[in-house]
Amino acid sequence: MVTTPGPQAAARPVDAVVVGAGLSGLYQLHRLRQLGLTAIVLEAGDDIGGTWYWNRYPGARCDIESMSYSYSFSPELDQEWEWSERYASQPEILRYIHHVADRFDLRRDVVLRTRVTRAVYDQDSHLWHLSTDTGRAVTARFVILATGCMSVPKDPGIPGADSFTGAVHHTARWPREDVSFAGKRVAVVGTGCSGVQAIPVIADEAASLTVFQRTPAYVLPAHNRPLRPAEIAQLKARYPEFRRAQRLSRGGTVFEPPTRSALEADETERTAAYEAAWDEGFLNGLLRTYTDILTDEKANETVAEFVRSKIRSIVDDPATAELLSPRTYPFATKRPCLGTDYYATYNLPHVSLVDLRTTPIETITPRGIRTSDGEHVLDMIVFATGFDALTGSQLSIDIVGKGGVTLRDRWAEGPRNYLGLVTAGFPNLFTVLGPLSPSVLTNIAVSLEQQVEWITDCIAHLRRNGITEIDAAPDAEADWGVHVAEVADRTLYPAVDSWYTGANVPGKPRVFLAYAGGLDRYREECDTVARNGYTGFLLSSS
Repeated sequence: MVTTPGPQAAARPVDAVVVGAGLSGLYQLHRLRQLGLTAIVLEAGDDIGGTWYWNRYPGARCDIESMSYSYSFSPELDQEWEWSERYASQPEILRYIHHVADRFDLRRDVVLRTRVTRAVYDQDSHLWHLSTDTGRAVTARFVILATGCMSVPKDPGIPGADSFTGAVHHTARWPREDVSFAGKRVAVVGTGCSGVQAIPVIADEAASLTVFQRTPAYVLPAHNRPLRPAEIAQLKARYPEFRRAQRLSRGGTVFEPPTRSALEADETERTAAYEAAWDEGFLNGLLRTYTDILTDEKANETVAEFVRSKIRSIVDDPATAELLSPRTYPFATKRPCLGTDYYATYNLPHVSLVDLRTTPIETITPRGIRTSDGEHVLDMIVFATGFDALTGSQLSIDIVGKGGVTLRDRWAEGPRNYLGLVTAGFPNLFTVLGPLSPSVLTNIAVSLEQQVEWITDCIAHLRRNGITEIDAAPDAEADWGVHVAEVADRTLYPAVDSWYTGANVPGKPRVFLAYAGGLDRYREECDTVARNGYTGFLLSSS
């Protein structure tokens, strides 16, 4: 039974606290129980689900195929759950998460409506003391932050937002009740992945839709459809083999890697390869074609121009097509999007596009949005302005480590940790899908299982050997940070202003926030560290 504590609930010791009841947190709870540990999950939301609880905006769905974006730890679960679509919608993914929670009896150790506000490490007792917004306090040996890499919404930061007299929604905090757009003049601010998914759905119902775009996205067609019984049965028959291949893959998806440079192929051959990838409908389909799309600007430009040509072929108005065509950054150096009828939506007579680079927003008024070109009168504003990615969810908690040093101070110039798992000076505090790990550059369903399993094995090792505390060695942490930056610098990622580098949040340090070396390489690094007795970590016994 999921519990909701009353105010000022007394502190009680447990072996481990997991923060967040999404895919990562629930699996971590399951694995901790298998060790025989007492563990609870503290969740700020009204229900379990994490990302798939909060992100329920119109059109929300996964951009990794549903039969790949799912837990692999239970062969029985693989066989019993039936996905209905190639790319599952938010309601279906949430039903899946509820099914998993019920099947493995996870709810009884989940505490809802309880946001962790502070975590302080006691060096004498080697325990973490957690405070929450309900007054409940919890003490634990281990804390695992499963708070999500995209869970803290970015404030739009537009003057006058409070003055608008119509309805205001954010895609990352969509209300549980239905929102009707019928007969309304609606604005969507932002054209990242959530905006790309929501815009066609809103346009189907709204009287008018005005899209405010700062930077156009590369949007690839999802070609979503119902799954056929035969293909479900075929994959289920080979699920064990497929799951092993996922775990050994570079990004958590299974495909034959390319072997040639895009510049070695002539234009006819390249175009044919890109057309085939476009028709397949995979998020990384175009990246699968040649080896150097993310490392060579000239090779990348061949893909970028192919996508722009597709936009021109779909969008009727040449001026609108050009506004929708990315030209200021290489393909896939900001996260590309999978969409359904996204570009075709701009052919509808009641849909218009506002380019914020030429006519920026000046303020929100009681009646709508005023740009440098005039006022747009509206009934509803939808902000699709993204997240404070990767570090936001951890820094939203006041975390105090050894010597009273806060994580905010420790990360003042960007995140520091070893293997993306532990920050020096914050012992027994682990992170799943945090900064400087593969996380957002992979199928996170595969990445989270790898990290949860590593953390679980690590805790088991500590307990078997009477070790009270594990901390990252400062020199190993520094070396890992250098390595992550060096790997990123071999790609086109770091030079681009994106949420990958923290550039979408004013004042946030510019650091490439993910490990770009691949999940396969990362897994081997983590496994090697564990096999060698957790080299790079400081282990101590009380």
